[in-house]
Amino acid sequence: MKRIVQAAFVLILAFNFSLLTLQAQPQKTRVQTTSTRTGSRAGATKKEEPKVSRASIMFPTAVAVPEEVPWRRDVYRSLDLTKDENAALYYPVEPQGNDVNLFTLLFRLLNTGQIPAYEYKLDGIEDFSQANRMHFKDMLDRFSIFYEIDGRSIKVADADVPSSEVLSVYVKESSYFDQNTATYHSRVVALCPVLHRADDFSMDQRKYPMFWVKIEDVEPYLSQRMVMTSNLNNAARMSMADFFATNHYKGDIYMTTNMQGKSLQDQVNARQQQQIEEEYVDSAAIRQTKALADEQKRIEKQLSDFEQHIWATPVDSAEQARKDSIAALNTKAGRRARAKAEKAAEKTSRSARRSAAKEKKPKSSGGNDGGSAAARVSVRRQRH
Repeated sequence: MKRIVQAAFVLILAFNFSLLTLQAQPQKTRVQTTSTRTGSRAGATKKEEPKVSRASIMFPTAVAVPEEVPWRRDVYRSLDLTKDENAALYYPVEPQGNDVNLFTLLFRLLNTGQIPAYEYKLDGIEDFSQANRMHFKDMLDRFSIFYEIDGRSIKVADADVPSSEVLSVYVKESSYFDQNTATYHSRVVALCPVLHRADDFSMDQRKYPMFWVKIEDVEPYLSQRMVMTSNLNNAARMSMADFFATNHYKGDIYMTTNMQGKSLQDQVNARQQQQIEEEYVDSAAIRQTKALADEQKRIEKQLSDFEQHIWATPVDSAEQARKDSIAALNTKAGRRARAKAEKAAEKTSRSARRSAAKEKKPKSSGGNDGGSAAARVSVRRQRH
């Protein structure tokens, strides 16, 4: 009886084990079938996905500027593409095989609808809302660029692309301190190509900002375009994305983000007007140029001060300027100028004391006038 019970127990265990095996095997088969089907769909989807997804994953520095940071400063720079520091974004002017400049690349991406563009407003501040989207055809009509309509597509010949006239680029740059990683960054947020054209009745070229594009939209495509970065070493090359990510460019600040929404030129004009009211300015044009350069240097110094003194006491630019003036007075030339000023002040006070003494001194009784007066008195006494 005991053997029969043991045999039945063994049969029950074997039956349960077989059931578990049968349940596991179809499940594994179903998983493989599902993965095969999803794999085929994923492959089809992968072919349909634009290259921006793969490029953005392969490009490690494509990180948006965080919204919540303890310190951030936004500035707008104007990059002169004719200078050597920015020439990598301008040449080749005409496409040479796969090599194209920055504007030609943006122009082609806009034509194929791979990236969005946004209107450039009169205040110069970017607006990335859906209502501010720019249509490619509107941009062509606005800047008088020749094109042909072939069905639903717009064709623009390479000779009609005004890449040679785009001589500058506006760049919005955000410098911030990330407290999560305790690092300081300076990254490009947006780009705006600027068209330089002469009017019909004048030979002077005027600037026409064309449109804004977000750097995060174009950065995957910029990472696939290599540019030359040295005139001496032609093998020194980097991608356009690295060119912006490493701040390899050079440009002047023309506007900052501020509470009043004023441009840098407006702030300079306000300060200059205050200075004109206080003193006479011989040459307003020279002073305005100097004030603009001083304002640019002041903002550059604020950025460098914060970056260099993250772990120390923050540097106040005004206090630092006062200390620099005191330090300048302690130099040999400063001491000589101070001694000269003190000597001039002492001389002035001495002459003032002399003048005051002369005014208080009583008139002398001697002299011709005094003698004649005394004689007349004596004569009168004799007559009486």
